Amino acid sequence: MKEYYSIERNVQIVIALLKAYNIKKIVASPGSSNIPFVYSAQNDSYFEMYSCVDERSAAYMACGLSAESGESVVLTCTGATASRNYFSGLTEAFYRRLPILALTSTRPLSCIGNHVAQVIDRTIVPNDIVKLSVFAPLVKDSNDEWDCQLKVNRALIALKKDGGGPVHINLETNSSFDFSVRTIKGVHAIQYITIRDTFPALPKGRIAIFIGSHIAFTEELTTAIDAFCENNNGVVYCDQTSNYRGKYRIMSSLLGCQDKFKSVVCNMDLLIYIGDICGAYESVLLMPKAKTVWRVSEDGIIRDPSHNLSKMFYMHEVEFFSHYIEKQTKEKELSFYKECKQDYNHLYSQIPADMPFSNIWLAYSLAPHIPKDSVMHYAILNSLRAWNFFETPHTVRGYSNVGGFGIDGNISALIGASLCDKNRLYFGIVGDLAFFYDMNVLGNRHVGNNVRILLVNNGKGMEFRNYTHPVSRFSDTMVDQYMAGGGHFGQKSISLVRHYSENLGYEYMTASNKDDFNKNMERFLIPEITDKPMIFEVFTEQDDENEALRIVRNLEKSADKIVESFAKKLIISTAGKEGFEKVKKVIRSR
Repeated sequence: MKEYYSIERNVQIVIALLKAYNIKKIVASPGSSNIPFVYSAQNDSYFEMYSCVDERSAAYMACGLSAESGESVVLTCTGATASRNYFSGLTEAFYRRLPILALTSTRPLSCIGNHVAQVIDRTIVPNDIVKLSVFAPLVKDSNDEWDCQLKVNRALIALKKDGGGPVHINLETNSSFDFSVRTIKGVHAIQYITIRDTFPALPKGRIAIFIGSHIAFTEELTTAIDAFCENNNGVVYCDQTSNYRGKYRIMSSLLGCQDKFKSVVCNMDLLIYIGDICGAYESVLLMPKAKTVWRVSEDGIIRDPSHNLSKMFYMHEVEFFSHYIEKQTKEKELSFYKECKQDYNHLYSQIPADMPFSNIWLAYSLAPHIPKDSVMHYAILNSLRAWNFFETPHTVRGYSNVGGFGIDGNISALIGASLCDKNRLYFGIVGDLAFFYDMNVLGNRHVGNNVRILLVNNGKGMEFRNYTHPVSRFSDTMVDQYMAGGGHFGQKSISLVRHYSENLGYEYMTASNKDDFNKNMERFLIPEITDKPMIFEVFTEQDDENEALRIVRNLEKSADKIVESFAKKLIISTAGKEGFEKVKKVIRSR
């Protein structure tokens, strides 16, 4: 029986990506755990293979072969102490920046420390033997497949990145000797592009720029993105932390969160991802819907939240967008932006005036009226989500602690930012749990009169009570007891925050309904710096918060959904439910 490639998918991924990156030279040392890789490569005429019994010699052979040929060279060895003998040769490669790939095979990590023969711990490597070390896991599901491909891509790119150097892949194996796979199915190779490389052509069609959290934009970058959109039928998807304030900004959360409406924003031929972590979950869901995703970042690190990344541009964002402006005509093409804007405006117009008193209603009421040049700080999850549905004035900047994405530090970050400019207003939007978690900073003696905090107090972690959250199916008693944190911090006491804040020198306001809120809103938004910092505590109810979220997520139905619903009712009315199920089976079989 003729044998081909190993049945172990991670081995197949390594083989296929080595070929995609044009890496063919392999120095193999004998062993058992590396046989799935070695025999697979041996059965593929693409590879140029050499044998060396001593791993120390093998590593130096690879150094000489790489230096002379100018190519990357693969080392492969088994488990036990074999890889330790690579250290001296890899140290040589590290200081000479030679692109040597040490591919060490290992039994499953669960074997480490359990007296399993020939298993050693390679999870930590010395600082000066490789530039990067990755673990390529056995592939059990689609997430393992993505994870393995991404890590191997990172490793192979690192061989030549920033002048080059040695890299380590720790390849997990079950030591299967099944080599029955005739053809390796497609893998996802990521093209790495620097400013010195030839830039690929832009795909034709609809192009979206997705901006995660981002530092304040320079005028140069804003101008470059605007020109790029005009020349390439582009639009810019933002949340409150994106901080792009050019002509083609779209608040994509309102469009991406709809339960029954599919916006045109879902139809992208290319999505260009810049910035850092995006806390707008509703917007992030749009990323995998693009036909292809490109990432642009000056850190050069491959990040792939969409599982769809095809190209990584290692350069400044201005350099990227300026290049594609120069290569295009000067005729404006804005049809995609206009369609997205039309969808947003339509959904926004459907928001009912009588929406329940809630965090979302507060954002809806306040967002358009935030004083110009203000800076906003949003607590993660519920507060950030509520404000991401709505647009603020174009001179307003926004931030949130989405890096670590924890409940702590929101108010402290707000206070820290406010110290930079005592003549600028700094607003904080925070829920009760986040507020009490960080309330000690309110007594800091450096707090200025330019600080204003909107505290939305629903007496619990509302995120866990939203109807969209998995634990919402449990009873309030069960969730509030240990999961959502209900009943702490005075249980919505009407005097606790008032006394605390007033004793610390804050101006305090409160509201429990729309009328009370409207009476205080003008004062809270006064554009002048007042003689005291402010805390505006607003008490809301769980049911109102949930209903507001349900309303915002169901503002419209797509035409195809309406037709589908009508057809379903028509079939059931004439043929009954059994007839409807038969029709469904017929449609699925075609």
